[in-house]
Amino acid sequence: MTQTQDALPRPLEGLRVIDLTRALAGPYATLLLAGLGAEIVKVEDPKGGDLARENSPYVGRDGVTVRRQHADDLSVSHLTRARGKLGVSLNLKAPEAKAVFADLVATADIVIENFTSGTADRLGVGYEAAKAANPGIIYCSLSGFGAGGSDGSKAMDVLVQALSGAMYTSGEEGTPPVRIGIPMADMLAPVFGVIGILAALQHRQKTGQGQFVDVSMLGALTSFVAIENWRAMEMAGMSGRTGLTVHRLSPFGVFRCADGYVAIVAVHEGLARSLFKVMGEPGFGDDPRYNSRDGRVANAVELEAQIEAWTSGLPTAEVVRLLEAEGVPVAPVRHPSEGMLDPRVVARGETLPVAHPRYPTDESLRTVGVPIQFSNCRTGFDEVLPVEIGQHNRPIYEDLLGYSPEKVAELRAAGAI
Repeated sequence: MTQTQDALPRPLEGLRVIDLTRALAGPYATLLLAGLGAEIVKVEDPKGGDLARENSPYVGRDGVTVRRQHADDLSVSHLTRARGKLGVSLNLKAPEAKAVFADLVATADIVIENFTSGTADRLGVGYEAAKAANPGIIYCSLSGFGAGGSDGSKAMDVLVQALSGAMYTSGEEGTPPVRIGIPMADMLAPVFGVIGILAALQHRQKTGQGQFVDVSMLGALTSFVAIENWRAMEMAGMSGRTGLTVHRLSPFGVFRCADGYVAIVAVHEGLARSLFKVMGEPGFGDDPRYNSRDGRVANAVELEAQIEAWTSGLPTAEVVRLLEAEGVPVAPVRHPSEGMLDPRVVARGETLPVAHPRYPTDESLRTVGVPIQFSNCRTGFDEVLPVEIGQHNRPIYEDLLGYSPEKVAELRAAGAI
């Protein structure tokens, strides 16, 4: 990042977020807001804190380990998800917590929580309580099934993947469902949450009104599943489950090479003919089975077998070289750790190094950035991290809220903070 870019403001500077979230979905929403410049006040239970603090692996003086070896080893999950956030401790079940929460909300623009539906209200930190303290507050709830949409059952990513049908969008016909390796439900819901928050902020700017933003994990993922025409394909006798390839777009998908896999897209006529030329089969372009898009779709299984017979005899790099020379879209299939080191995403700050506050870390250990570029703003995280639970109690409770040291001590003695 150049000096000029460093001097640019971040678009959400001046906004304060009270972060009641934990685990992944909620903390990712507040991480995005932090990277866009908002001040995040992360609220954790005094006993144990965020669940992510206990996620393996850990990083510290011995590098990366499966088990915590030293007291100052930190979970990579916590290191990455709590970046740029101020941390305070608050026991939401304590009688004194409601007043402290109200005081926090009175200073804020946004509240985010990802409890099971109804939990925040039972704790006295739901939207009605927040609105009473600050009528202009934007309150975002991320839950499994939406506000009022659950009987109290918990919604984990794998459960939402199962319920949404997403698990049957991958894999071949007749094979077991495939769990998507990325926690898609946990990641999509917060992205929609941030979109909702930004829309609500725009509405507040025009009207002065705060509001409740309600996002369902199941709804977020199912909306992505619904972009494909699964029922139409079923009615037409086409299999929605085609494994590594997409028959309705053939040739389109992943093919085995001698030393790995390659992704190829040759949907349109010119691309298909270029692919056939590279394969040494230019006659396929005149073959009635393959000389039209509908023909290639109707004969996808046979065509893809021909393509893989060619790719499987060559190294991945050679397949990529040959197809790129003819303008056919192609890419090697990488391991995620390779993908995160791509110079293009590194240069744009779309992945960032994992930084322990006390010990150096391997340069190849990377985590998520904010994948948005602005012409007159920048993204980036403040150099703060709640290493200890309640690390920023003093600047928040005393400096921001104006509590006396005696009051803070009383709250601590009562088990409220």
